Formats: sequence, structure tokens, C-alpha cells
Amino acid sequence: MLPLKLKKVMDVTLKLGGDNFVFWGGREGYQSILNSDIKKELDHLAAFFRMAVEYKTKIGAKFQFLIEPKPREPTKHQYDYDAQTVISFLKSYGLDQHFKLNIEPNHTTLAGHDYEHDIIFASKLGFLGSIDSNTGDQALGWDTDQFPMDPKKTALVMKTVIEQGGIAPGGLNFDSKIRRESTDTEDMFIAHIGAMDAFARGLKIAAHIIQGDIIPKLVKERYNSYETGIGQKIEKGEATFEQCEEFILKNGEPTPHSGKQEKFELLYNYYT
Repeated sequence: MLPLKLKKVMDVTLKLGGDNFVFWGGREGYQSILNSDIKKELDHLAAFFRMAVEYKTKIGAKFQFLIEPKPREPTKHQYDYDAQTVISFLKSYGLDQHFKLNIEPNHTTLAGHDYEHDIIFASKLGFLGSIDSNTGDQALGWDTDQFPMDPKKTALVMKTVIEQGGIAPGGLNFDSKIRRESTDTEDMFIAHIGAMDAFARGLKIAAHIIQGDIIPKLVKERYNSYETGIGQKIEKGEATFEQCEEFILKNGEPTPHSGKQEKFELLYNYYT
């Protein structure tokens, strides 16, 4: 039944001129390993996505396929746990040219990562397609879908969007709900306006960080040993264990350099 339902929804998306088509995560996984053949289930999931790709081509649709990672809820062991898991799946089955990711930061925190982790990770590997712009409560282990109100977090999101040159045809989607105790009609307006302002302020902060070039320059300096010599060979995949050994015997053990985390945090506070 699922392929039939998917076919109908794809037809409707094409008719309405949709730009994106999201496969929402959370159901793809297993409850018990005793009755589950994981490899077979992954093969079947890949076959399902291949049918979707084939039908999209057949009807001439141009919308972007997106997968939204989601851990824990409701399935216990997810096949789409986080961005890295989904990207590995797509690459393993040769589907990486057909899909990008729709990242929901609330799901990222449920996976045990920082709010911005999956957004940055997906972007760095060329898979960030859209963002469900919400947040969660770190004290709760479920999907609360709260409106994002923290400019420190939205700044990291918008910095990533700027650095990858935009996010079209995706965007920022408020997959969010007001709290149960927020019972006035105006609360809905306040929530949307506040979240929009948080992302607008985050965009300004991100632009100042990039234009100021202090933090980006310090990050680049941290990795400058990979710009020349043996470091450059290692980064390009041209070095061998023997060459590394020869370098150490000739030059001695490398001197560790501080990661300066506290300095980066202080500088980030300056911008935010």
C-alpha cells in the first residue's frame, strides 16, 4: 500500500508545482533483533526509494527528494538515526545523487548531538536541502517541536546556509507548535514573529562572523600544518606510514597546539 500512497502524493505534488518532497523519518527501524534481518530490511528500503526515483523520472517531476532523519521515536533502533547514518545509507545504495536531507534540529538533539550538528554535517558533505526550523527541550527525550528563540543557535544555522551559498529550493520551515499553556490566540503570532526574529538576528550575527573573519581565520590557522609538507601529503591521501615514520624520526614528535576552545567561545559571545 505504501508505494501506491506515495505514487498518489507524488502526482499531487507535481500538479501543485511543489519544489520539495520530504520522506519523514522515525518509522524505519526495528524493535527486536530476534525477528529482524537488518540487511534485508535495508535492501527493501533502498528498493522503495529506487522506485520513487524511477517514478519521479517517469512523470517528469523536478522536485527535490529529501529524507528527514529522526531517532528513537517511535521505533527503538532507527535506520535513519541522524544525518551521517542517512548519508551512509544513500551512498551505500547508490542513491546519493537523488536525495538531500531535511534537517530538524529537534531530531538532532534527540540523537544526542548539538542543535546545529546535523545541519553543519549535512552541509559539509553537500546534502543539506532544507531545515525544519524548530527546537526541543534538552530535559525531555521526545520531539517537543518548540519555536526556536535562541539567536546563538540560529546564528550557527544561518552561518552554514551562507557558507553553502543558500538553501533553495529548500528553506526554513516552522515545524513548530506553541506550548500547551499558551492558550491565547496572540501566542501563535508571538511565536512565529519571535522565531522569525531569532533567525533574522542569527543571519546578522552569522554575516558579522564571516565578514569579521576572526573566527574563520583562527579555524584555518588551526589546520595550517596540512597546507605544506607532510601534512599536505596526508590531506591529499598521498602519504604512507613509512613516510610518516621517516618524518618523525627526522623531526621528532610534533608539538601539540591548543584547540583554544575557550577563546572561540569567548569570541562567539562577542558576536552574539
